[in-house]
Amino acid sequence: MTPSTRRRATEWLAADPDPDTSAELEALLAGDPVCLEHRFEGRLAFGTAGMRGRMGAGPLRMNRVLVRMVAAALAVRVLQEGEERPHVVVGYDARHKSGLFADDTARVLAARRVPVTVLPGPVPTPVLAFAVKHLDASAGVMVTASHNPRADNGYKVYWRGGRQLAAPTDAEISRIIDRTAPLSPSDLASGDDPLVAAAGDDLTEAYLEAVAGLLAPQGPRSVRIAYTPLHGVGASTFLRALSHAGFDPPAVVAGQAEPDPDFPPPPVP
Repeated sequence: MTPSTRRRATEWLAADPDPDTSAELEALLAGDPVCLEHRFEGRLAFGTAGMRGRMGAGPLRMNRVLVRMVAAALAVRVLQEGEERPHVVVGYDARHKSGLFADDTARVLAARRVPVTVLPGPVPTPVLAFAVKHLDASAGVMVTASHNPRADNGYKVYWRGGRQLAAPTDAEISRIIDRTAPLSPSDLASGDDPLVAAAGDDLTEAYLEAVAGLLAPQGPRSVRIAYTPLHGVGASTFLRALSHAGFDPPAVVAGQAEPDPDFPPPPVP
């Protein structure tokens, strides 16, 4: 490996708080120079909606070091708007590491004096987009890889009004990431920083009321519905949405009802 790659990998390792990816990077440094060179020949692309990719060590994988760098870049771009009360909403799904990525994001933003509201537990992505608009926030972050394979995770960014991040703001944030070094522990606020607030269930209720309000008041309700969340995080919100809208409870596929980051395949018919 080149001296430059070894130096970058060593700096990355020093900033990595995750024992899983730290061990992976240590193994690459010790015995796989070819793979190490590949891991540091670029970084995951940040563009429309954010970024997503396979989890692992180094800038070409989703991990806590990269997430912290992206959060720091997002803070810079939010503050460039010059708003009197900047505010970011953070949500996450039930994939591996999603909760940690969300917590790191909140602490990085708070350290830069950007108030943060963290949604209550794993939630579907539309709740986050709604919350950005409902709370009149500057931006929102949803830690999710959507429909990607189980080994992936992602970082979706929304801008004011709940709209998906788009050009030219995505490219501006990407350039800031390029100038951002891996963060040290002192670059994060404490876990109990007062700038980080937890959203209550009233926010979810507001979302459910808004969803129910989209339906025709006298529209048909006596339909039979079968539903599976496919081990994602939609079940609780979806069932409550049906109840708010006046539908009977659906038939839920019990074997796929609970969130599972490993997304086990359905049984063979």
